Amino acid sequence: MKDVLVTCPPMLGQIDLFMEPAAEKGLRLHPAKVTQVMTEAELMDLLPGFDGWIIGDDPATRQVFSAGRAGRLRAAVKWGIGVDNVDFDACKDLGIPIINTPQMFGAEVADVATGLVIGLARQLFLIDRGVRAGGWPKPAGISLAGRTVGVIGLGDIGRNTVTRLQALGLKAIAYDPGVTGDAGLDGLTRAAWPDRVEECDFLVFTCALNKHNFHMLNADVLARCMPGVRIVNVARGPLIDEAALIAALQSGHVHSAALDVFEIEPLPMDSPLRSMERCIFGSHNGSNTVDAVIRASHTAIERLSGFF
Repeated sequence: MKDVLVTCPPMLGQIDLFMEPAAEKGLRLHPAKVTQVMTEAELMDLLPGFDGWIIGDDPATRQVFSAGRAGRLRAAVKWGIGVDNVDFDACKDLGIPIINTPQMFGAEVADVATGLVIGLARQLFLIDRGVRAGGWPKPAGISLAGRTVGVIGLGDIGRNTVTRLQALGLKAIAYDPGVTGDAGLDGLTRAAWPDRVEECDFLVFTCALNKHNFHMLNADVLARCMPGVRIVNVARGPLIDEAALIAALQSGHVHSAALDVFEIEPLPMDSPLRSMERCIFGSHNGSNTVDAVIRASHTAIERLSGFF
């Protein structure tokens, strides 16, 4: 029986469902005590005692893998689709087989992105908070039909997001140098980032994070955006220069933002974002449905057992 450390919060939330299926494949799952991510130091201390690792958004660095490899660690799976936190080159150098679980959450995260676009357009969350506080606010929203949304990333999440937003009557401009043509989506137009951002009523980030797009939404790009633009991020926090976004929110150039992800997670208590009442905040939870977690977790178990 191989001992496997699990540090992925969504999988941990339903861990009892996976104990027996994993055991049938020769894996004994050990749930970590974690809210969002573990630290490098914590992982370097724990990993040497395990044969396998199902990774969340933890810092899966060369130092961490080296410490694990010096002990029992022999294989790993990155739970989910994002891999920006994982040093795959280190795994190759250390002889640790590793893979992620792609094409798992396109529909689920796109549902959240669509809900956030609607929430920002009609200020639904602001109204909810006002009513709960004893008020009866009636802010005027904006209609979606005929508006333009820029979708950054045309992978599984991006394509699903475009489909949903087009159904609501929005015109979509897609940004993704790795995908050519219309990606099978009727009515889609393409642009190179940040061309045409001034036409977008909404910007929705659905792309992977890499060294080329860190802070792709920065002060210079924000200055080009139309006044009153609304921004949604269901991808990775560092795609957006948070300080520049805060300044644009404070000035009113950006009307509001809906962020399921942040540069630092959990969001620090002293972050100025917390004072932005028109904004909507999540907890990096866009993929977390019962169905999707079960699907991705079984895939992770299958792939890890395959390595052994």
